[in-house]
Formats: sequence, C-alpha cells, structure tokens
Amino acid sequence: MDVYLQTLLSGLAIGGVYALIALGFSITFTTTKTLNFAQGEFIAFGAFIGVTMLLLLSGLASTTTAVPSEAASAWRYPAAVIGAGAVAGLMGILIFLLAVRPFAGKGGMNWVMSTLGFGVMLQSIGLAVWGPAPVMVPSPLGDDVLRIAGAGVRPQELLVLACAILIMAALDLVMRRSRIGKAMMAVAHSPQTASLMGINVSLVMIGAFALSSGLAGVAGVLIAPIASASLFMGMGFALKAFSAAIIGGLNNPRGCIYGGFILGVLESAVGLWQAQWREIVVFVLIILVLAFRPAGLFGQAAVDKV
Repeated sequence: MDVYLQTLLSGLAIGGVYALIALGFSITFTTTKTLNFAQGEFIAFGAFIGVTMLLLLSGLASTTTAVPSEAASAWRYPAAVIGAGAVAGLMGILIFLLAVRPFAGKGGMNWVMSTLGFGVMLQSIGLAVWGPAPVMVPSPLGDDVLRIAGAGVRPQELLVLACAILIMAALDLVMRRSRIGKAMMAVAHSPQTASLMGINVSLVMIGAFALSSGLAGVAGVLIAPIASASLFMGMGFALKAFSAAIIGGLNNPRGCIYGGFILGVLESAVGLWQAQWREIVVFVLIILVLAFRPAGLFGQAAVDKV
C-alpha cells in the first residue's frame, strides 16, 4: 500500500507542474488563438534565472554545477521563484510583440515558426551565459525523505504540489472574480465584442502571454530540485504539458489542470509497472482522446455560429 501511495503523491507532484504549464497553453490559446511553442525554453530559462538569483542573493560565485544548500534556505527560494516568474513574464511580452503580433489576423500559421525560432535563440543565449552543464539545485526543505503512512516522499514533491495548487486556485479566483479576469474571458469569447465594450484587446493579449510565460518560469524553478536545472530540460515538460492540455481540453483552463494531474498520476503508475512504457501509454491515450473526444475530456466542442 505504501508503494501505491508514494506513486500517487509523486504523480500528483509532477502532474501539478504539467498542469501549471498546460494552463499557460490554455490561456494563450483561448485569448489569442495562438500557442507559444517556445514554452520549453521558458521553463529552462526560468530554472536558470532561479539558480542565478539563489547564487546572487547568497553572495556565491555564479559559475558552479551545484548550488549549496544554504543558498536555497529561508526567503531566498521564494524570492527566486517570484523573480523567475517575473523575468519569464517579461520575455513572454517580448515574444508576443516580436513573434506573434506581426502575424496576428493574417492567414497561415507563421507564428508557429516565429515562436520556435524565438525559443532557439533563447536557448542559444542560455548556452552562452550558463553553458550546457546541468546544475544541481537543493530543495529549501532539505533532501531527507519524509514518511507518510509508510510511503517515502521527497519534501520538494510536496512543495511543488502545494505551490501548484495555490497558484492555480489563485488564478482561478482572479479569472472569475476580478475585472482583469473578466476582460480576459471576454476577449477569449469574442475579441471584436470585447473591443466594442471598451476593453483593450491588445493589452489583454500581452497580459495573457506574460502570464503564460511566467507560469512556465515558476514551473522551471519548482521542478529544478527534482530534475536538476538544464537548458535542455524544458522540451520534455512542455510536450507532456501540451499533451495534458489536449487530454483535458485546450479551450478549458480547468480541464487543462485536470489533464495535468491525470497525466502525472498515469505516468507515475505506468512507471511503477514498466518505466519504458510511460511515453507509449501517454500518446496512446492522446490518440484515443482525439479520436473520441476531439475537444478533450473536459473541453467544449466548437459550435458553428449561424
């Protein structure tokens, strides 16, 4: 029983990361009908922004392959999470202005190649600044395994799960109760109608990309103590998160969250049985969802307007 509990908790933790990133995909898709295909690089960049902030705040050298445990203690780790989210959010504004808005309203999908190209440039900048070597990042809660009903769980996994749930709950509250959230929902429903109501559609779209990229940056810092910070870490997480968004429903933010947790638990459960089958099972599930529920398990099918 303790093995199954451990599998569940680990799956929920990684699922929380998938859910955060999938939520970012959903936010940009519903408001701008585009996606940021450089999201993986934003995850990796956010992780290294967090590493840099931890080193700077603790007064340590910037060239290292392992961050000392004292650098992540006390207030430094939360500051690094916030800082990484803010920097990634600013880069999200940049990618919208340079790689998405020039092609908005035009035929084709030029924004796909432009966001991919932005990601390649971002990774090249990261390699020039930090190099290709991965960096070990300590957990602010320590590395001792916690025992919960006999199951061994790393403290960082519980921290990731708690942070993901708090962030998503706060965003859900903002989206449904605040004027900014209602403006984003109005733009998602109809940009033309929202503009007639006096909503600055361009500003809302910029905010959507900033929020989406900020979530990716935060996810990068949260997962770094588990997976290590690497400039090549983001692609795998972004693909899994996009898969979660497809499973849950790309046009439903809550569905993307559910999809993230479903995918995380499923991946962890399959890994308990046969690790090499995880990716196969995940993509078989995606094919089945697309075949029988093209809008996702919790998504709304598009209705043609007469």
